[in-house]
Amino acid sequence: MIARLLTGAACAALAVLSVPAAAATNPALPNGFNYDPATDQAVSAFYASRQGARLWLKSGPDSAAARELIGVLARAQLDGMPSGPGYAAQAQALIAEAQMGNLAAIAAADRLLSTGWVQYVEALQTPPAGMIYADPWVTPRPKSAAAILAQAAAQPSLAAYVRKTSEVNPLYARLREAAWTQMQTDGGSVDPRVLASLDRVRDIPPSGRYVIVDTAGARLYMIQDGQIVDSMRVIVGKADPSTETPLLASTIYYATLNPYWHVDAPLVRSLIAKNVLEQGISYLARQGYQVLDPDGSGELLNPAKVDWNAVADGSETVLVRQLPGPRNSMGRIKIGFPNNSDIYLHDTPNKDLFAQDDRDLSHGCIRLQDAEQLGRWLMGHDPQAASSAPEQQVLLPSPVPIYVTYLTAQVHDGQLSFVDDIYGRDSEYAALH
Repeated sequence: MIARLLTGAACAALAVLSVPAAAATNPALPNGFNYDPATDQAVSAFYASRQGARLWLKSGPDSAAARELIGVLARAQLDGMPSGPGYAAQAQALIAEAQMGNLAAIAAADRLLSTGWVQYVEALQTPPAGMIYADPWVTPRPKSAAAILAQAAAQPSLAAYVRKTSEVNPLYARLREAAWTQMQTDGGSVDPRVLASLDRVRDIPPSGRYVIVDTAGARLYMIQDGQIVDSMRVIVGKADPSTETPLLASTIYYATLNPYWHVDAPLVRSLIAKNVLEQGISYLARQGYQVLDPDGSGELLNPAKVDWNAVADGSETVLVRQLPGPRNSMGRIKIGFPNNSDIYLHDTPNKDLFAQDDRDLSHGCIRLQDAEQLGRWLMGHDPQAASSAPEQQVLLPSPVPIYVTYLTAQVHDGQLSFVDDIYGRDSEYAALH
């Protein structure tokens, strides 16, 4: 995951749609734009409910809200709205006509900005391809065009509202800002990897308290009130379809102190059974492993009575768990969240692995460089177990969303850089776009 700085030579020119002067007096959408009857109907109904009163230019052509929105639309190619620069250019042309006394142009500009705003917010609301929303609490609830316009109209400061909405979230804002600065400096087009990364992190909320895990950069971020308050290195799934860590959104409700490690079936066959056959039954006791009945009853089995050759070849199944302690692969803390892939965060005794640049080393779960630090932030106090008893669940003061994403485009010291596309997801994105 070695970062590579983006060079100006890698960029091509960014074209901004120019608008003929004759089109400036036409209140319809600019030629070549996708016409959405549902959006057009919602915009018409919105203005009808206001008896035609303007939203963006109600005080005249020189409007802070209009300027803010035009600036947002001018860079909206980065936000998943390729037509944004065209809307910005057309709105500027109509406002110029209005400043020269064309009263029809100001109404047309206002309607155009409302249409552009609806399409912009809808672009921000579009879920990234491949994202699994594993818990209803974090499942997006897209607003309708009517709701988007009504919410904008209710704002005490429309310019501030546009600015806040367009920030999206802190990781997104700094990545887009670096990309926009690079484009402006070099007069270039955006790298497809930037578009792919922006697409994957766009659905994360602008405010609140939540965790982001970036599997491409192998880093976890703690977000509070729109700011990154802390971060740490993590270890993520290996670059194999069976072990890669998926795109996932869920909610953390509790942490488990002194956790068992429930060894997954492939590892029982390939690791546990193999070591028992090579080292004898005493291997299990040395490592703190218990063998359980595969029926899920929790009944402990005598490992000496298990046919470990049959377990190794897959013809017999047992469950294996590791007791809490210094050898336990979960460490002292496990932080689970609802999902069908059995992905969770956890401590680890193997801290030396965090010094590596390439940290795609796990079977899918996410190992934490400093689990106590994250536990303290989630719980509001030191994550201390009440006793040595295993599996002590501690409810968080309030649920905390978690977003597992994949950002091959990074920002370091304000500069764009890139990490390896270990899971090949940028190639998949490019094929779809």
